[in-house]
Amino acid sequence: MTLKALEALDLHNRSTRFDCFVIDNASTDGSVEQISAAFPMVRVISLRKNVGFARANNIAASYCTTPYFLLLNPDTEADAGAVNALMTFAKTTPSAGIWGGRTVFSDRTLNKASCWAAPSPRSLLYRAVGFSRIFAQSNMFNPEAYGGWKRDDVRQVDIVVGCFLLIKRDIWNRLGGFNEKYFMYGEDADLCLRARALGSHPIITPNAQIIHHVGASTKHNEEKAILVMKARVSLIQDHWPAWQVRYGIFLMWLWSALRFVITRPLAYSRNSKNVLRAQRWQLIWFNRRIWLNGYDQA
Repeated sequence: MTLKALEALDLHNRSTRFDCFVIDNASTDGSVEQISAAFPMVRVISLRKNVGFARANNIAASYCTTPYFLLLNPDTEADAGAVNALMTFAKTTPSAGIWGGRTVFSDRTLNKASCWAAPSPRSLLYRAVGFSRIFAQSNMFNPEAYGGWKRDDVRQVDIVVGCFLLIKRDIWNRLGGFNEKYFMYGEDADLCLRARALGSHPIITPNAQIIHHVGASTKHNEEKAILVMKARVSLIQDHWPAWQVRYGIFLMWLWSALRFVITRPLAYSRNSKNVLRAQRWQLIWFNRRIWLNGYDQA
């Protein structure tokens, strides 16, 4: 996947000058050697152990001296001119501080996960009782996903997702980069919310589009399910008023409890997607003690 991501950058974004760094989180598949052979101009930084997304990107950023810092996942492919378009957009909207684009799945259908609204007591309540799923196109009942918005116009958002995120170097430095307690997931949301508190206005443009080949392995999804819940609890702890935190964590508990009960019959379905959904919520519920306290401080 990383080779495809680099090929797309090399082929489609030659008019934008950039230094390219690849952080290798202790991989054992020979990708370091392949990247070095195919792209000698790319600097590969090999780590001896998997230090997580946040710390790995902080390490990469420490080597960069450019006025902008672009995060791009290895499982993505930038469309023709995507990085050029994002840089042009950034220069015409300098007050934003953080910029993102539009993401699509491998089949070119919309992937809404290029940006999100910040979680709130209302949004979490609607998730817990299922309104955000039943009324997915509603701005009122599915506020975190911005309802039915197709990411087809320029709009300020609360959170630009880290798979394709451009940030000003000085803002990154003021924030101290990612909070490394977020080992995986939530670090981009935390970064954007802290940036907003300093006066930034994250924004996305549909003119910069990437394909995000979202992983689908069972092991990956099981680990992700726990880490995503843990990250959401940490975001509540770090960004909600103190008097709302206990209520927010209760809503997280309620969400997992209701989904566990509702999806349990699906475990006996002949539909494999339904079975996987039931298994996911079983995993989340039975491991709730792992995620209900959030991440430990780094």
